[in-house]
Amino acid sequence: MVRFGIIGTNTITDKLIHAASQHPQFELTAVYSRTEERAEEFASKHGASYTYTTIEEFVASSQMDAVYIASPNAFHKEQAIACMKQGKHVLCEKPMASNVDEVEEMLSVAEEEGVLLMEAVKSTLMPGFLKVKDNLHKIGRVRRFVGNFCKYSSRYDAYKEGTVMNAFNPKFSNGSLMDMGVYGIYPMVVLFGEPQSLRGNALFLESGVDGEGSITAVYDEMEAIIMFSKIQTSHTPSEIQGEEGAILIEDISEPSNIEIRYNNGKFEDLSVQQDFDPMYYEMNEFIKLIENGEKQSVINSHQSSTLASRVMTEARKQIGLTFPADLKQA
Repeated sequence: MVRFGIIGTNTITDKLIHAASQHPQFELTAVYSRTEERAEEFASKHGASYTYTTIEEFVASSQMDAVYIASPNAFHKEQAIACMKQGKHVLCEKPMASNVDEVEEMLSVAEEEGVLLMEAVKSTLMPGFLKVKDNLHKIGRVRRFVGNFCKYSSRYDAYKEGTVMNAFNPKFSNGSLMDMGVYGIYPMVVLFGEPQSLRGNALFLESGVDGEGSITAVYDEMEAIIMFSKIQTSHTPSEIQGEEGAILIEDISEPSNIEIRYNNGKFEDLSVQQDFDPMYYEMNEFIKLIENGEKQSVINSHQSSTLASRVMTEARKQIGLTFPADLKQA
């Protein structure tokens, strides 16, 4: 069994625990929250035996082997480093940190401490994405990647009524690029590496974050277009266009319905029937790496996380979006 502690008592953590509970080696033992009431409520809900209200007590605990971090983005670096310096493996929710400097600092600590650090991007570890990766050669030379994830946020209703929740607050390193754009950016760098140059665009909200935007990235023989939003929904699939055909991906955040449309008019269905919840696959990868004594994933690798963060950091620089965390690094 791998004993887990949890930082972040929110909806995404509920989903992770539900999915991870399908894994025979997952055991939830500890919960951290700033308030005892919330910690006990969440621990009771999910069967954890230990609760902590200070990060110092939590990371020093001997009741866990690994930690899943799903706190606001601005806290990822500090909390992950505190965990790793106590010998804990860390599965850190996407995006890994506020900027690329923070990511590189986290990776440096992981190497120094000899622990596993992995970014919890579920999509690139799901069977559908692996199917795309394995069949990419069938469409010939790739000329364009389109990563589209635009989804109206339920928190935007509260925002329009005057309540600025974490999702729209720059204090927590949030916004549509960080929360939604990563779903297009991460598979882009996994499949094609680092772009030569990029151009970012965004529509800003009064709270100081981007409500929606796009990135055009230039590679040697192709381009990539990333579209993201928290204030409107798109029903257009993502697509990889090659000289001999195109791969259509219905939902880039949870790829399962996938097909190839060839230039000669033929179709090939690459859709995958998933045996588990979408977030199961990241937990399966993480536990497998721990069991094998490995310190990083081949797909959700340290390089992939660095490149994805580098793209987001540069895009934010271009659109003029600065987080308080950026000023701390300066």
